[in-house]
Amino acid sequence: MRSLKNHHRLVRTAAIAAVTTAIAACGSGTPEPGASSATGGGPKLAVVATTPEVADFVRNVGGSDVEVTQIIKPNVDPHDYEPTPADLQAIASAKLVVKSGVGLEEWLDRTIESAGFTGTVVDSSQGVTLREGGHEEEGEHAGEKGEEHAGEEEHDPHIWHDPRNAKIMVTNIQKGLAAAEPAKAGAFAKNLATYSAELDKLDSDNTAAWAKIAKADRKLVTNHDAFGYYIARYELEFVGSVIPSLDTSAELSAKQLTDLVAKIKATGTKAIFAESSLPPKTAEAIAQQAGVKVVAGQDALFGDSLGAPGSPEGTYLGAERHNTQVIVDALAG
Repeated sequence: MRSLKNHHRLVRTAAIAAVTTAIAACGSGTPEPGASSATGGGPKLAVVATTPEVADFVRNVGGSDVEVTQIIKPNVDPHDYEPTPADLQAIASAKLVVKSGVGLEEWLDRTIESAGFTGTVVDSSQGVTLREGGHEEEGEHAGEKGEEHAGEEEHDPHIWHDPRNAKIMVTNIQKGLAAAEPAKAGAFAKNLATYSAELDKLDSDNTAAWAKIAKADRKLVTNHDAFGYYIARYELEFVGSVIPSLDTSAELSAKQLTDLVAKIKATGTKAIFAESSLPPKTAEAIAQQAGVKVVAGQDALFGDSLGAPGSPEGTYLGAERHNTQVIVDALAG
């Protein structure tokens, strides 16, 4: 897995270099920071947000006082993203860059440097208590990884799947926006209070939904190990994942596949959940071998992404409600 990830890093580095050359050729085509929106109302704070989740947080906290450029589009895998010329132009013209953090955006530091960005980078993960490694690293496959992860400390970057962590993230974002635009600090604080209340409601609604499912039935198999914080928050049991990793670059070995099928059968797990940003073929094959249903298509979980803009799942709150509803319904059946 390490060699594959290194290959991906080399490819991204080459892509960034090519993009930088393209931007240099664009000359004065880069928009001015804080340009007025088409609807008027004066200049807005120009913010670049990396992921759909973070972009949604910035929009909710910043309201009408920010202009958000979202780098990663819905259903695009953030673990293997390659920046475009438009991304570098947006970063170069922004006053603030907001990232999810915890190593999710491995490409970002090089991209910022290539763009010549001199503004502030807000790491929304600051203060979040992190999970060390993934479930596979903690479980029976830990010994099989051998020297590959020797001396390496890896943290789970999917922090937003616990609404309490999302509250920390939006608080960090509010502080960053207020520091960049002090005159609007009051508005940002008011928006934060409103949105934090919605996050509290999400958490309480999730807790109520899971209270109806017996703990013996709370078993989860997903495309990749993206739901560790959700699992810990709502006391689920992680049975395994199709991709045995926190990111999406690893693949199941034949033995791991056989072991996962056996574990699904032994534990009485009822379903395998595909994810919106990953192909469901392997999940479907494993589900067939294990004799369980696969939840995919419109019911696929949002592990690394949100739904299409304008859809109920196009927001963080909507995507998380969708995830809980789909999982609970499948495990209750």
